[in-house]
Amino acid sequence: MKKYLVGLDNGGTSVKAAVFDLSGKLLAKAGQFTENITPKPGYVERDMEKLWKANCECVKRAVESGGVSPEAVAGIAVCGHGKGLYAWGKDGKPAYHGISSTDGRAWKYPVKWREEKIWQEIYPQICQELMACQQVSLLAWLKDHEPEVYADIRWVFSVKDYIRYRLTNEAYSEMTDISGSGLMDIGKAAFDREMLEKLGIGEAYDKLAPVRYSSDLCGHLTKEAAELTGLLEGTPVAGGMFDIDACAIASNIVSAENICTIAGTWSINEYISRTPVTDGSVAMNSLYAIPGYYLIEECSATSAGNLEWFVGECMQDYAGREGKAVYDAINDMVSGVPADECEVYFLPFLYGSNAHPLGKGSFVGLTTYHTRAHMLRAVFEGVAFSHKKHIDRLLASRDVPDVIRMAGGAVKSAVWVQMFADVLDMPIETVEAKELGALGCAMAAAVAAGIYTDYTEAARNMVHINERILPVPEHAAVYVGKYRKYLAVQDALDGVWGQFEV
Repeated sequence: MKKYLVGLDNGGTSVKAAVFDLSGKLLAKAGQFTENITPKPGYVERDMEKLWKANCECVKRAVESGGVSPEAVAGIAVCGHGKGLYAWGKDGKPAYHGISSTDGRAWKYPVKWREEKIWQEIYPQICQELMACQQVSLLAWLKDHEPEVYADIRWVFSVKDYIRYRLTNEAYSEMTDISGSGLMDIGKAAFDREMLEKLGIGEAYDKLAPVRYSSDLCGHLTKEAAELTGLLEGTPVAGGMFDIDACAIASNIVSAENICTIAGTWSINEYISRTPVTDGSVAMNSLYAIPGYYLIEECSATSAGNLEWFVGECMQDYAGREGKAVYDAINDMVSGVPADECEVYFLPFLYGSNAHPLGKGSFVGLTTYHTRAHMLRAVFEGVAFSHKKHIDRLLASRDVPDVIRMAGGAVKSAVWVQMFADVLDMPIETVEAKELGALGCAMAAAVAAGIYTDYTEAARNMVHINERILPVPEHAAVYVGKYRKYLAVQDALDGVWGQFEV
């Protein structure tokens, strides 16, 4: 019987399930948007029970639409957005709403820990900046603001660990997510109660589930999960991984040569290394999906999600105009404005900032001459500039690569991919697959099921790279000056944001 693999991808606003064959070919997929709850400015929450049901419905629809029999599914794995907190209660129910990676309520804690020199003391263990959306900050916030909720927590989960728990009824902290949470000594790949006590959350040590790697077998589908997903009870479930690891694995990042940039809601920029970078030149070191490697990461919530907001608020009347889908119209509009004729700048800080922690999305330079086309080009460029800021930091700690692998929603736009090549002044490669996160999960499931021995063999069989997109020299030259102005705008506003409410 021919075998298939199921990958589940839990983003910040949607769930996707996809079915792949052993060559990485996508047979079918199903998706569902999931509601974000914003009770206050800066708060981004999700109903955990609705999220679980959405995962099950997507798996069932994908498997049925692909015409795949449940017996043919060799394994399943889940990836999801990193950071955030999905707490499971001692009463066998969610302890609180899920808190997303774009939530900013706990922003004061990283500031406080730095001012009190606690971060500096524990940095040799965590090897990363602390952020408002990490589990460490959110747990501290819950302890101070929702003590009853904090006391009720049985398991501290990332989103994909929560979904895997519901699939298997076995609790684990998978390494790629938990090593980026601020809760782990990543050199030892272990939790440290004394370190957590320094952060004021020592009791959280007992809320942390045992650690596993992404391709480890982490249980089997329960009878309840099998009924809800349409799969067989006992289907193997792999550990899964942070979605940026999944996209990197699916981009054939199995050695240290290349850099990967992912343009989704978050600007994710990363490479892998046998050693962490601890000289302060990069923000994040975590443990990669492949044991023995660290993921060297620069990230912020400053990427293609900004375009989704603009489309929702400012492009509704373009849907279907002249027979074009809205994104085709957007690509035409951006292409119609030359880079050297658009002096409008956009800070892509609608969901977060990689400058001041309270930075907000902003257009600068607008006049009555400018149209939506100019604003759209500014959004495209602002996102690319934000990625460049992160990539320049990564390049301070390693050699310049021959090529950058690019993934995420932005790769659907050939115009945007070319702009990235021009702004970065480096060749770009994209992956043939459309659902990279789910493909990375399928590769983890294949390794866990014993179909492939490791990710290198899985990538050799399941990953297919498209032709390189080369930078246009005259465009790259224009962007040198524009990037300098973008940074000047960003720096000029840094002194303003502290006067705003969160």
